[in-house]
Amino acid sequence: MDLLALLIFIIPCYVANASPVLLGGGQPMDLGAKFPDGRRVFGDAKTIRGFFGGVAAGTLAGGLLALYMPLPFFGSAWAQFLSGFMLSLGALTGDALGSFIKRRIGVEPGKPFPLDQLGFIVVGLLFAYLIVPSIYSPEMIIFIVVLSYLLHIISNAAANRFGLKSVPW
Repeated sequence: MDLLALLIFIIPCYVANASPVLLGGGQPMDLGAKFPDGRRVFGDAKTIRGFFGGVAAGTLAGGLLALYMPLPFFGSAWAQFLSGFMLSLGALTGDALGSFIKRRIGVEPGKPFPLDQLGFIVVGLLFAYLIVPSIYSPEMIIFIVVLSYLLHIISNAAANRFGLKSVPW
């Protein structure tokens, strides 16, 4: 897979992960519930609107890419669209899973943690694997994970600088 195709493939995951900053707010996903350890399940930062808004935005990006920048290895626009949905759903699931793990080990909301940069991409790739397993290679996964780590740090710092996030991570 060439670099452009790889970037087109992964865009829905990035869009989904970035969208809750703009689309989120409102009711927390955990509805304020606490886990048996006495800590919140996810915390206030993971909202229902952010989760579903992010999945919708990433899926929309995947659909538009399927229509206007089709990738031949998918075989059909439908498979590319479905991959966009799975990348998006996986990204937000990975983000929520990262928050869940942070709460369990006592990392406070808003504090930096490696899962913040990698959870969304790893779970997004796992979900999309169900649609297009044939395109995965170790090199592709390493490249996407490293690229995502760097882009996540840069984009969060920019979002903080422009007042969209209260912390730069």
